[in-house]
Amino acid sequence: MSATYDTLGTKKVLIVASNPAVSGQTGWPIGFWWAELVHPYWEFTEHGYQVDIASPDGGPLRADSWSDPRDESKYSARDLLSLGFIGSPEHAALVEQTPALAGLRREDYDAVLLVGGQAPMYTFADDPRVHDLVVSFYEAGKITAVVCHSTAVLLKARLSTGELLVKGKTWTGFANSEEDFADAYVGRRIQPFRIEDEARKLADTNFIVQGRFRPHAVRDGLLITGQQQYSGTAAARLVIQALGQ
Repeated sequence: MSATYDTLGTKKVLIVASNPAVSGQTGWPIGFWWAELVHPYWEFTEHGYQVDIASPDGGPLRADSWSDPRDESKYSARDLLSLGFIGSPEHAALVEQTPALAGLRREDYDAVLLVGGQAPMYTFADDPRVHDLVVSFYEAGKITAVVCHSTAVLLKARLSTGELLVKGKTWTGFANSEEDFADAYVGRRIQPFRIEDEARKLADTNFIVQGRFRPHAVRDGLLITGQQQYSGTAAARLVIQALGQ
């Protein structure tokens, strides 16, 4: 399955979310984060863009329970955009049967955006398919956006030259202060590693964060990164700006 350009020159964006997984830390079922998918989707479609939602393996996706506005935790109860998306059969179907990356063509898209959530720490961080996707878009001169925990892929993704994609780049991702909050909220360590810790070990790269759970997105050339779930809209707007509206 692949998108095709129409005669009107509509911009097309590929959103990539994780397939379901199980946390090695907690044993919980984990997946993508609703707001990080829905809020960029809203921004793109409101600008008339065509959006495809895909996953590395294809098939049905599952969201992290805390990201669901209907969840009894009420953690994301104020996320009315996601609530509307989930409640729309037409939109909910977009994550019930996603195409696999192997069936898509980079040439059909103007930009790619990787969605975070808990699962990407396991499913994106070391998956060569996801690394190749990010590098392929970037080296083709296309806008490459990565949000929240999906920025784990940037810790290891290397260009065809062998250099890290983030070498010489300013970028962001989930902050230690936010991991501290999440761990305290559930009373245990959630993630297998911390993106900020690992990013600061890298040479010749500039990893920056803002205040805890404040919207924060950074553009450095073709690379756009968002700090956490409240940064999806900001990242999407930088994509739109980069594509010239």
